[in-house]
Amino acid sequence: MKVLIIQNKRIGDVLISSIIANNFKAKYPDSEVHFMAYDFTHGVITNNPNIDKIITINDKELKKLPVLFKLIRQIKKEKYDIIFDPYSKTQSKLICKFSKAKQTIGHKSRKKLGNWGYYTHPVKISKEKTKICGKAIEDRIHLLSQSGNFEPIVYEPKIFLSEAEKKENWLDKYTDKKVIVLGVLGSTPQKSMPYEYVAKIVDFIASNYDVNILFNYAPHQKEEAQKIYEMCQNKSNIILDINAKSIRDFIKVMNQSALLVSNEGGSVHIAKALNKPTFTIFSPYVNKDHWASFEDGEFHQSVHLLEMKPNLFDSFTFEERKKIEKNPDELYKQLTPEMIIPELDTFLKNNL
Repeated sequence: MKVLIIQNKRIGDVLISSIIANNFKAKYPDSEVHFMAYDFTHGVITNNPNIDKIITINDKELKKLPVLFKLIRQIKKEKYDIIFDPYSKTQSKLICKFSKAKQTIGHKSRKKLGNWGYYTHPVKISKEKTKICGKAIEDRIHLLSQSGNFEPIVYEPKIFLSEAEKKENWLDKYTDKKVIVLGVLGSTPQKSMPYEYVAKIVDFIASNYDVNILFNYAPHQKEEAQKIYEMCQNKSNIILDINAKSIRDFIKVMNQSALLVSNEGGSVHIAKALNKPTFTIFSPYVNKDHWASFEDGEFHQSVHLLEMKPNLFDSFTFEERKKIEKNPDELYKQLTPEMIIPELDTFLKNNL
């Protein structure tokens, strides 16, 4: 069988969608599995033995109709047996509709008029999670199950490092102490904590634990990370001179570090796929049940404003919630360091 997985979304989405490839290959080792993903996300699926080919797409380019039509023609020529479309975006729906694949599997639109025969097997999105892996992973397994019985399912995403990558020494100067990777900024402004709160968390760790703290941020966030650094009172153990310029570099750094403390995002999924302890701080607008995977309150732990103040969101209308998603800063300010630090302290005591 020849299979295509389309995941035109961000890093974390691509990584968790790779479980479709992992489980498919486990049952059908002679199948040919292709994976279509944005160019900036490839690092999390590079070297995955369950993916035979990565098809590169570019977010902005794919929105141009001539580029999309050319890609559809390319996909038709591949003559896929099955196409999985976990994100079900307009472009990927059109690719599925005109692909001529025997099976196209994706999620039903929530809109009554949104299901225009894009898929041979449209799947309703579940409302709630039922497993510790989280709803985002469950939704992808539901898609997989439309093409057969794949029990026993492996729910955990994996990242595959080569032996050469494992030997690269990224933390040479800092091996005197355990290294905590601290995600000081989210992948988007909406996922980023107030800077002064991050600084207080850094100061707490530096004052109470004998560790090195590696600031993790994207290359374009360097100036903002510097602002947070300047706010910190205890700078002696902060690492600023290790810069992971690519997703693959971050993976190699994370693999050599002790654990991750971070805003919710792709870095958390990467750390979990490397079997590293994680402490996640969720943005108020993110649904924790969707993205909090494998949390046991010890090895993987998180905090969310809704847990601290469960009645806070009850008064918001749908329109107000959408405004919060665009600018959650005011709600983020209510998730104070005083709320986070006791939970973080327990996590660090369990995992350092």
